[in-house]
Amino acid sequence: MIFMWNKKWMKGVAVAAIAAMSMGMLAGCGGDAQKDGAQQDGKQHKIGLVQLVKHGALDQANQGMVDGLKDNGFVDGENLIINQQNAQGDQSNLQSIAQTFLSEEDELILAIATPAAQVMAGATEDIPIVGTAITSFEAAELVESDEAPGTNVTGTNDMNPIEKQIELLLQLKPDAKVVGTVYTSSEVNSQIQVELLKEVAAANGLTVEERTISTVNDIQQAAQSLVGEVDAVWLPTDNNIASAMPQLIGVTDEAGLITVCGEESMVRAGGTATYSFSYYKLGYNAGVMAAQILKGEAVPAEMPVQSPQDEDLTAIINTEAVELLNIEVPAEIMENATQVTTETAE
Repeated sequence: MIFMWNKKWMKGVAVAAIAAMSMGMLAGCGGDAQKDGAQQDGKQHKIGLVQLVKHGALDQANQGMVDGLKDNGFVDGENLIINQQNAQGDQSNLQSIAQTFLSEEDELILAIATPAAQVMAGATEDIPIVGTAITSFEAAELVESDEAPGTNVTGTNDMNPIEKQIELLLQLKPDAKVVGTVYTSSEVNSQIQVELLKEVAAANGLTVEERTISTVNDIQQAAQSLVGEVDAVWLPTDNNIASAMPQLIGVTDEAGLITVCGEESMVRAGGTATYSFSYYKLGYNAGVMAAQILKGEAVPAEMPVQSPQDEDLTAIINTEAVELLNIEVPAEIMENATQVTTETAE
């Protein structure tokens, strides 16, 4: 199980001093000059990258981080060694990974998903940590504030547009009165989203039926308990749910329930629709922030947490799902939406 951590490190500013890079004569200008600065400092950098669990959104964020570093002069296998680790959703694995990063003296840690960032931050106050796919850095007690982190942690958040998602739900199911949701009780990011869901639902005359799980093994039973009680289902960007969508969709499809999801990969795994942004771009922006730290241009304590922009939002519609559920998608939504089909997990 994954728990929220309270730590002494939140009381003070713990920032690693990254050695300033010696800058030689640079060919070119602008972005090329920045790349050359990283490549010509004569140092091979070593960092750790930990991903909580394998699923589409986090995989995209991972690739984005690597590419963000690469485009800013830090190329894995050349002047950069990335120790890639996946915790497989297990807290004890996260603890072991954190100790590995510390013992190997990695100079920076990339953390994907809230629990991963919390464990890494609990293990060190000195090594810079850049996180992504984290709903709220503040609520997870990773920073003092998004604007001025004040700790050794910064990054990009993935607060999803719940108002837009409920608006979409009502466009797909206009007569909905009760919305069901399933989430992991120990994931702080999911707790935050469900509380926001309740506010948005109330403002739209909806009531919420919630079910909590501890592990992926609880998903099918939790989903089944909603059948006959709700008119539609909304799902947060919950890591357990996202990693085992077919278990939930098998129940909701049979019951004729639409599922509006927190992000795109959940729709590609069988969900009905969402409004979402690119997790690749979130990861990419975090990778750029990490590059700035490695160059000695910035420190996490003074780097504001970045948020997705409204212009990056896109409606995602699973055409197979809407056909199966006999849902009429308004033309104005469909013509501007990214249309996907269900992808079978490898």
